[in-house]
Amino acid sequence: MNASLGWDQLFSHYPLVIVFAQNTQDVVNAVTWARQNDVALRVRSGRHGLEGWSSVDNGIVIDVSELKSVHIGSGSRTVTVGAGLSQLEAVTTLAKQDLAVTTGTEGTVGLSGATLGGGFGFLTRWLGMACDSLVGAEVVVASGTECAEVIKADLSNNPDLLWALRGAGNGNFGVVTSLTYEVTPLKNVAYVQATWQGLGDLHGVFEAWQRTAPFADDRLGTQLEIHRNQILMFAVLAEGPEAKARELLAPILSVGNPKVSVQVGNWGDVYAAFQVPNQKEPANWKFFSQFTTKPFPEKAISVIASFMQTAPTDDSNFFTQAFGGAVRKSPRGGTAFPHRDALFYSEPGVGWGTRGTQPDVHDPLTPEAQAWIAKFSQALRPYVNGAYANVPNVGMQGWETAYWGSNFDRLREIKKKYDPHNVFQYEQSIPPASASHEPT
Repeated sequence: MNASLGWDQLFSHYPLVIVFAQNTQDVVNAVTWARQNDVALRVRSGRHGLEGWSSVDNGIVIDVSELKSVHIGSGSRTVTVGAGLSQLEAVTTLAKQDLAVTTGTEGTVGLSGATLGGGFGFLTRWLGMACDSLVGAEVVVASGTECAEVIKADLSNNPDLLWALRGAGNGNFGVVTSLTYEVTPLKNVAYVQATWQGLGDLHGVFEAWQRTAPFADDRLGTQLEIHRNQILMFAVLAEGPEAKARELLAPILSVGNPKVSVQVGNWGDVYAAFQVPNQKEPANWKFFSQFTTKPFPEKAISVIASFMQTAPTDDSNFFTQAFGGAVRKSPRGGTAFPHRDALFYSEPGVGWGTRGTQPDVHDPLTPEAQAWIAKFSQALRPYVNGAYANVPNVGMQGWETAYWGSNFDRLREIKKKYDPHNVFQYEQSIPPASASHEPT
């Protein structure tokens, strides 16, 4: 695979050099070199930057994907991992010790990238956002006029930077080379998958889901995935039997006649089993992220139904993740992630094209796919608010407050303190407070 190619092959960049860091000093050297030679730099971990912003033309990409160390602390209360771990590697390694942290559901995504933007998945309502359990980080920051240094961010050292890294840490303040998490014991989960054929039950399923899933037992995490020809629900009950999972999901499963399967087992085994290999996924993707604080009225569900019926491909979907539970509680030290009161997160997504070794810049479906998702996201605007920094909305007006709400001004002050020369920047990065900035 081309070293400059990301997971989303819609985007292509041609950096001068890609540094595959083997240790923290490699990162220090790369940042220093970029500053001394006035070369733009970007940071990359799992190659899932959804708008191609983790690469740059004629610049340097610092790739941390080979920093894969794992150290479980004494008493199994914390784990310190290299920033190159994928979510699948993190989940399965910890699960061997019957431990867990919140991660997203896609195994090839970088753990650090997901965490630093917030991070949510099946364990979110039980353990909070991924960033909530982040208690420390090693960060390479710019220092002086053309150097770099390694600093620690935790509740005792640079706690303001730890706060910023918890939800706004991707590519804004420095290069995170290791992360320390609080971990939670987890032996077994019950994993439920339900499938409704067609979209005839969409109103009933969605209404039942949004009225119950964000308020259920905190150990229950659920997602809906609506395609043009079927509705899927996925659920994970942490430390609970199949009977309890079915009981908690009964209001949803009683709608229509879904096909239901349940798997009970070690979280690592369950997580690994539902992964889809990258090569089986479409090459090109476009998403639009949003949060919802009030249940969708019938009209909003009708919008979803009408757009999904005209989706350009079978892979296109409307995806949701139930919030509530532990998301409503901030950890000690607080976080820059602001969307604590959301009932659920959702995104229309469109996937198309065949994977290859080059960006697929001339796919004939591209204009139709992009037009469909633009119209879909526009039609949902009356019912949603905010946006998720890990799933950026290009061209969105007021993206600063959409991602970070009232925290944006504080983030600019922290940026000014740790990166006054704006070394770490990209298309929607946080500018230092001293720089003139008009919200776009």
